[in-house]
Amino acid sequence: MPPVEPRLVSLLGLVALALFFESYDISMLTAALPHIARDFGMSEADLGTWLGVIRLGALPVVLTIPLADRIGRRRIFLTTLAGASLGTLATAFTQTTMQFVAVQMLTRVFLVMGGAVAVVIVTEEYPATYRGWAIGMLGALTACGHGLGAILFSQIDRLPYGWRFLYVVGVAPILALPRMRRMVRETARFSRQLVGRQPLAAELRGWHQPLLHLARDSPRRAILLTLAAALFAIADSPVYQFTGYFTQTVHGWKPGHYSAMVLGAGAIGIIGNVVAGRLGDRIGRRVVGLAFLTTYPLSAILLYQGPGWVVPLGFGLFVFCSTASGVIIRAFSTELFPTSHRGTAAGWIAFVQALGWSVGLWLAGAIARIRGTLFDATTGLAFAALGAGVLLLLLPETRQRELEEISGESIA
Repeated sequence: MPPVEPRLVSLLGLVALALFFESYDISMLTAALPHIARDFGMSEADLGTWLGVIRLGALPVVLTIPLADRIGRRRIFLTTLAGASLGTLATAFTQTTMQFVAVQMLTRVFLVMGGAVAVVIVTEEYPATYRGWAIGMLGALTACGHGLGAILFSQIDRLPYGWRFLYVVGVAPILALPRMRRMVRETARFSRQLVGRQPLAAELRGWHQPLLHLARDSPRRAILLTLAAALFAIADSPVYQFTGYFTQTVHGWKPGHYSAMVLGAGAIGIIGNVVAGRLGDRIGRRVVGLAFLTTYPLSAILLYQGPGWVVPLGFGLFVFCSTASGVIIRAFSTELFPTSHRGTAAGWIAFVQALGWSVGLWLAGAIARIRGTLFDATTGLAFAALGAGVLLLLLPETRQRELEEISGESIA
């Protein structure tokens, strides 16, 4: 624990709630997938397509996230927290595949926006010396959402209404909204830019301006990070998304067995968040990102191609490399760009990752139809992470540098 003021520690815990339930929602779709597929009559060949469509629900984020740079991080954060909670609750009451997919797509908009803004808030408020640690700890705290999902999923056969009960639990964040409104303040960096701003209506009319600034002022950084984030997402989504389905259908695991793996190996794996953040602060984001991304394919091989006893080891290594790589990409998505379009940059990368996740799942299904099995395709796609690691080396190093120095932005 670095020597940071208590206010920042409290802020980190509060904004982690948004990402915590994003992880929880994703874990439900992974762990309970066999149960959901059975209830709605989804075939194995169509699973990748349906999951990819759900991931595409994040696409509208690219049009809505610029509002965080126009009307403030706090307003958008609180709005997305409420929207995601209600969307997760609504999922429990869907009756058809189309209803389930539609509600999950809408929920994904709020989840992705909330996660992007949470990272921006932490990035702008923490000192440069410990900024990587803070982003890593944010990832570690939120990854615990998978743990909550695993605990509840282990009792799915005893819970009332089965997998639907799991989505009812997702409404919990809305209960914390009053406390959030009191405790989460607007970031100091954004508040400095409020001087000379236009009325709210005018700011809303100019919602697209941050997108133009991102394309005009930081094209090279945006393009390199976009490609890296896309390749990592294509590699990451099938490996994670099919773990529950793979262990329960290929190895015959029961829900309790899968939950035990998530809680045991996954608990060790999420330390990758903090390790990547700390190492990124000490030796640099680029080399740390490269190290974890080049190790990533090994975890997929162990998980999907090894014997049954190796599966937990592969899963733990996968979670470690995946979370560590995600920390580095999230850090770059906020550190490389000025305050005027930092939220848009973070949202753009979240959008790119959502698109990459959909492409990865679609590719896994398409390759499985043409040649091999779904799990062979998943292993092969994991090697896309290597390209992401190489691209990170082409970005400026941001370790222990003030945001204004990195972006060339003047301090008002």
